[in-house]
Amino acid sequence: MIETLNAILQRRAVKFFEAAEISPDLREQILDAARHAPSSFNAQPYRLYWVESPPQRAVVANLCLKQKPAATASALVVAVADLGSLSSTSQLQLEWMRANNFAEAKIRDYERTAKIGRILFMPGPFGIFAASKHALFRLLNLCKVLGMPPLYRHELFKWATKSTSLACQNLMIAAEALGLNTCPMEGFDGRRLSRYLGLSNRCQEIVMVIAIGKKSRDYTEPPQWRRPLGATVTIL
Repeated sequence: MIETLNAILQRRAVKFFEAAEISPDLREQILDAARHAPSSFNAQPYRLYWVESPPQRAVVANLCLKQKPAATASALVVAVADLGSLSSTSQLQLEWMRANNFAEAKIRDYERTAKIGRILFMPGPFGIFAASKHALFRLLNLCKVLGMPPLYRHELFKWATKSTSLACQNLMIAAEALGLNTCPMEGFDGRRLSRYLGLSNRCQEIVMVIAIGKKSRDYTEPPQWRRPLGATVTIL
C-alpha cells in the first residue's frame, strides 16, 4: 500500500524527457494496468493508441503543437473514447463467460443487459431516438427517483470520457510505479490527429495524449501545490 501511495503522490507531469527505451514487457504491464480500470457497466468504451516508432511519434508530437513532453517522450499514448467498441466488447465478454463455464442464467442476464444497453445508447438519426427516450425518462422521473442516462451523442461521449480518463490515470500510476514518468496533454490538433489515426468522427473522440518516458536529469520540477483538504472535501 505504501508503494502504491508513493506512486500516486510522486507522480508529476514531467515536461522534458531523456532518451530511454521502453521494453515490450514494460509496455504491456503499463497498458494492462490501464485496461483494469473500472468502467461503467464494464463497457470499457475506449481505445489506446501506443505510438513508439520514431517517424510516427514525430508526426503525433507535431500534432501535439510541438510541446516539449511530446517531442522528447519515448512513447505517446493517444486515449480515445470509442462508442463504436460497445457491441464488440459485449460480444467478447459473452465469449469469455461461456469459456469460463458461467451458468446459462448468468449468460442470459448479461445478454439481456447488453441488449438494453444497445437500445439505450442508440441516439438514432438526427437524435430522434434520443429525444423520444429523453421525454420518456422525464415522465418516469415525475413518479420515481430514476435519474437520466446519457442519451444524446454528446452525452454518450461525456459518459465514455469518464471511463477513458480512469484508464489513463491507471496507466500513469502504473508507469510511475515501474520507474517511468508521464505527462498528460490536452493541447493537440484533434481534427488532424483523428484523421492521422484513422478515427471515426461519428463514434470516436480523442480525450488526451499522454507522453511517457524517463525524466531528464536536467529537468527540475517546480514545487507542487494542491488545495488543502478543507477547500476540496466536504464531509457530511
